[in-house]
Amino acid sequence: MARALYIHWPFCEKKCPYCDFNSHVRERVDMEAWQAALLADMRAEATQTGGETLTSIFFGGGTPSLMPPRLVEVLLCEAQEVWGFDPNIEITLEANPSSVEAANFADLAAAGINRVSLGVQSLDDDTLKWLGRLHGADEARAALRTAGEHFERVSFDLIYALPGQTCQKWSAELEQALDFGSSHLSLYQLTIEPGTRFATDVRRGAFAPLDDEEAAELFALTQQRTEAAGLPAYETSNHARPGEEGRHNLTYWRYQDYAGIGPGAHGRRGGFATLRHKKPENFLSAVAQRGHGVAEQRLLAAPEKASEALLMGLRLREGLDIAHLEARFGIPQTDLVVPHKVAQYTDQGLLWQVGSRLGVSAEGRPLLDGLLAEIVADALVTT
Repeated sequence: MARALYIHWPFCEKKCPYCDFNSHVRERVDMEAWQAALLADMRAEATQTGGETLTSIFFGGGTPSLMPPRLVEVLLCEAQEVWGFDPNIEITLEANPSSVEAANFADLAAAGINRVSLGVQSLDDDTLKWLGRLHGADEARAALRTAGEHFERVSFDLIYALPGQTCQKWSAELEQALDFGSSHLSLYQLTIEPGTRFATDVRRGAFAPLDDEEAAELFALTQQRTEAAGLPAYETSNHARPGEEGRHNLTYWRYQDYAGIGPGAHGRRGGFATLRHKKPENFLSAVAQRGHGVAEQRLLAAPEKASEALLMGLRLREGLDIAHLEARFGIPQTDLVVPHKVAQYTDQGLLWQVGSRLGVSAEGRPLLDGLLAEIVADALVTT
C-alpha cells in the first residue's frame, strides 16, 4: 500500500522555456473549486491505498507556493484523516523564491510544511533572465534565508551545463550555493526537452547546448565539490548530508508505492500505474462527473515493473538488490540484467557488485544512460 502522497498544483505565473512539466498559466483560479476537487480526488485515492500511515507528502507543480496556505492546511488535515501520518512524516512543498511567495513561508510552516524545495535555478541575474525566471539573484538569496527561519529542512535547485558555461563560472556559483549551508541540493544539467520553447530555439539556431564533453567536466566538478562539502550525491542529481536525503523521492527511486492526486499526477500502487487528467479543466470535469481525476489506470506486467525498478534504482548511489527484485517480480536474475555486460562494466570500474547488490560507480555515473541501455535485459526493455 502507498506510504507516500504526491499532490500536483498545476498553475504557474509564467511557463519557463525549459519546462516540460504539467504546468499552466491561468488568469484566474477558483480556489474553492480546486479545494473541493482535490479533496474529492484524495478521498477516492485513499479508498484504494489505505492501510498504512503516510511517511511523506510532496506538493509539486506547477508552483505549489502559489496555493493559499489555508488550502495547504485543509489538504493536509484531510490526508491525516484518511491515511494517518507517521510521527516523523516529511511534508515538502516546492516554492519559487520570489518575495511574494516567501511572505507566505511562515503560514505554510504553520499549516504543516516541514521541508521546502526552492526553485532557485541560478544565482546570477543574467542567467535567471535567460531561463525565464521571474525572480532575481538577491531575491533568491533572501528567500533562502527566510526559508531557513521557518522550515526544518531546506533544499534548492540549480541548473548548470548552460550554453557557454565554463568550469570556472560553475565552480564559483556552486561555492556560493554550498555556503548557504543547506542540507540538500538538487543540481540538474540543462536538458532540452521536446515541446519546450528551448527546443524550438535550438532547432532555429538561437543557441546551441553545451557539448557532451564539457558537460561531463561540469558533472565531475559537481560531484567532487559536493562530496568535499559533505553533501555527496545519493542520486545522480541530488546531493545531501547523510540522513538528509529527500525521503519522498527515495520512494520513487526505491520503487515503492505512492499515491498521486491532482492534474497529471502519476501513481504506483498495488501493481497498478495511475495517471490523472493533465489539463486542469479536464481534471475538474472528471472529478465532478466521477468523483476522481483518474484518466488511466492499468495493471503493470512483471517485466515492466522490474524494468522500472531497475531504471530507477540504479540512479541511486546505494544501488539495488537484484536477488530482491527476482523474488519480488518472479523473474530470474539473468532475465533482469545481462550477466556478461554486468561483469564487463564491473571489471572496467563503471559498476560495482557486493553480493547480489548492484550499483553504478562514481566513474560510471556520467555514463548512466548508456550503461542502463547495455545492462538491462532486452526482455524487459521491449516489454
